[in-house]
Order: sequence, then C-alpha cells, then structure tokens
Amino acid sequence: MHERIRVLVVDDDPEVRSLLGRVLTKNSWSTTEASSGADAMATLGRQEFDVVLLDVKLPDASGLDILRWARESDVDTEFVILTGNADVETAVEAMRLGAYDFVAKPWRNAELVQVIGKAAEKKDLRRENHALKEVMTRRDGMPHIVGDSPEIVDVVSMIARVAASDSPVLIHGESGTGKELVARTVHLKSRRASRPFVSVNCGALPDTLLETELFGHKRGAFSGAVNSRVGLFEAADGGTLFLDEIGEMSPAMQVRLLRVLDSGEVRRVGEERAFNVDARIVAATNKDLNREATEGRFRWDLFYRVATIVVPVPALRRRHDDIPLLVQHFAAQGARGGKPLRFSAEAMERLQRYEWPGNIRELHNLIERLQILHEGDEVQVNALPAELMAVKRTAVEPAQTPLVSLQEMERQYVERVLQSTGWNKAQAARVLEVDIKTLNKKIRDFNIVRPA
Repeated sequence: MHERIRVLVVDDDPEVRSLLGRVLTKNSWSTTEASSGADAMATLGRQEFDVVLLDVKLPDASGLDILRWARESDVDTEFVILTGNADVETAVEAMRLGAYDFVAKPWRNAELVQVIGKAAEKKDLRRENHALKEVMTRRDGMPHIVGDSPEIVDVVSMIARVAASDSPVLIHGESGTGKELVARTVHLKSRRASRPFVSVNCGALPDTLLETELFGHKRGAFSGAVNSRVGLFEAADGGTLFLDEIGEMSPAMQVRLLRVLDSGEVRRVGEERAFNVDARIVAATNKDLNREATEGRFRWDLFYRVATIVVPVPALRRRHDDIPLLVQHFAAQGARGGKPLRFSAEAMERLQRYEWPGNIRELHNLIERLQILHEGDEVQVNALPAELMAVKRTAVEPAQTPLVSLQEMERQYVERVLQSTGWNKAQAARVLEVDIKTLNKKIRDFNIVRPA
C-alpha cells in the first residue's frame, strides 16, 4: 500500500472540495482537485491516482460519463461516488459501471476515510497481482514456480498430476505464497490451456456485485442494468474459473455456488432460463476450511465439492533453500536490462534466516525496494531492513520449540505481521489477506497490544 494515498477530488462546489481536502490531508493523503468533468479527464490523463472521489453531478458531464470514459480509456484507479440521497439509484448504476462504492452527502468523515482506504487497498492489490509473481519463463513459454527445494518440488509434482484431471482443486497456503500462480500453472498444463483462465477474488466484492460478476444478469434485472452481462462462469466456459479467497464467501453466495457446481447449470440474475457451463473450478484460501466448516462459517457440502484435491503451498519459511534462486529471479526482473543486484554472502545468509511472514510477496517487495534505493551493485548486510538485522544467528532447534494451539499460532502470526509492517494496519491486512475490520477483531480477540 502506498504510504501516501493519492486522491483526486472531483466536485464543482469549491466549499465541498475544501472540506474534503481537509479530511483527506488529516490522514496524510495526497489530494488533487478538479472542478468539472473535462478537468477531471485531463488530470487523469496526466497523473495516476489511487482513488477518484467523484461527484455524480457535474456542470459539463455526469459521473456516469466519467466512468464510461475511464473504462474505455483503461484508467487504472478506483472510483468512489459522492451523491445526494435522491441519487442513490444513479450511484448503484455507477457501481455496475465499475465504481468501487458510493458515499451519500452529507458524509460522515469516518465512513468516507474507511471507504477510500479500502478502495486504495483494492487498487494496490491489483497492482501487486500483476507485479508480484514468482514466475520465470521456460523455453516452452510456460510459467513455472521458482525453486528446487523438496517442498516446492512436491508442489510441482502434484500440479502435474492434478492438471490431467477435471476435478475441482483447492489450493491452500498463507498470503503471498503464490496460490494464483499455482492455479494458473494447473490451467496451463491441463487440456483446457487454450481456453480462458478467469479469476475473481471472492472477498473483494459485496454479495450483490459478486453474484452478477459470477453469474451475469439480464437486461432490466435491476435498476441500472441497461444491458445484459455475461458472468464469469460463462466467460470461463471450456476453461478454468479461479475462485480466490473462497473462504471469504458469504453463506448466501455459498448456496448459489453449490447449486451451480451440483447442477452444472448457470442462471443469470433476472433470467428464468438456465444453461450448461463447462468450467473447471480451482479455488484458493488462506483459511483452514475444515475448521471453518466445523465452526459453521463454511458449508460442509461446498467444502466436499471444492476440496476434491487439495494442493498445499508451503510458506517461504519452510523453503529457505529457495531464497537465493528467488532473489536472483527478482533481481533480474527488476534490473530491466541493466545489471541486477548482487548480495554478499552475509546478506544472503540473513535473508535465509528471516521468517518472511509476508512470504514471496514480502521478499519481492524488499528486492524491488533495494533495486530502486540501493547504491552500488552488491548489497551488504547493513543495507537490509531492521527486522532482518534483528534475526538471531542461532536458530532454535525444532525439538526445543514448545507445542502450541492453532489459535496461539494464529495470534503469534498476526502479531509478527503487525510488527514487520510497523503496525501499518492496511499493509498488515493485505499480507494476511483480510479486511481492516477483520484484522481489528483479531487484535481485540487475541489481546494484541502495540508496543509503546
């Protein structure tokens, strides 16, 4: 997540722009103002923003016009719509056009800040999903997972076996371990490789949007449905549908998904007719779905449907021997044709001793940061971040490690992630792949206290 979120405020009322600017700058966010649709489009053409706070009514254009233009122009930002209470239907239509959310005037500052923060997180995650891939290109052009440790060799071997089948696959692993890469590799090694690979993050969308995203909708099915829309099940027909973070799916959506998996038929929202689809389901989660089902948060029948084959992806701390290869790979990527960074033996040793709570993603971020900021070709140990410098030289033997409950392991992991991110909750939530609300609940439940 950017330490300083960049927000474009688009409103024709200078007093509103001023009020919003004060709210945003209190959070140390960068703000830019635009007073019209033309001004907004010109600004978006010159600069990149994390979030655009967009009034639905402007003197020369509507917010919907701006959204359509942004979609056609591939503007990579998240839009939050500002609307009066009478314009809620228009705001809902804006969300159908791709807006992240809407906030009604007069707004509550806390709500506004929360919505903008979540929108910026989504933008940042999208950027990382494109940039933070532990992928190399083989001679045959197929991406593959970097590493030759026994743990990762087992994963690659299992991928080869499950790719030959059409059975559903559940990929389980911590945040940042490369679950989407595993899913893509399963697809590329299967008979469906020439067909679409379509993905959706089940935890990133509210139910109403996830429903139309997955199943599509008929024209006129709801206010703002001006055109029929193909759902992701249809888009993935003949290929693979990747359901990321399936453990975040609500009970109601679990029922709808189960119905499709049982029948092989999809019915668009507002449509009476159902039709067959042939999409292989590959799902991923960082949760223990067995435990989630036992505690009533995930349906057992859906669990048995999606977990026909489970592929566990090891955390980076379980494959320290792969770190030199990963570092070499990411350094070569970041060099962009220039000379890649090298690491001294002591620095590499320190990298291999670190626990890496953020896994591959955290390692990639470190290499990328050093690539930009480090002067010279070789990184010495004193150039590494403080958390790596604090790693003890003598590792604790497994036999000396006391056995603890799963709940205590989770508490320790959450606390370690918070410490490694300097208690930046947005960044910690991203590493843990939960929202801020869930993270705050875990902090309360586990009684985790921020150091003074």
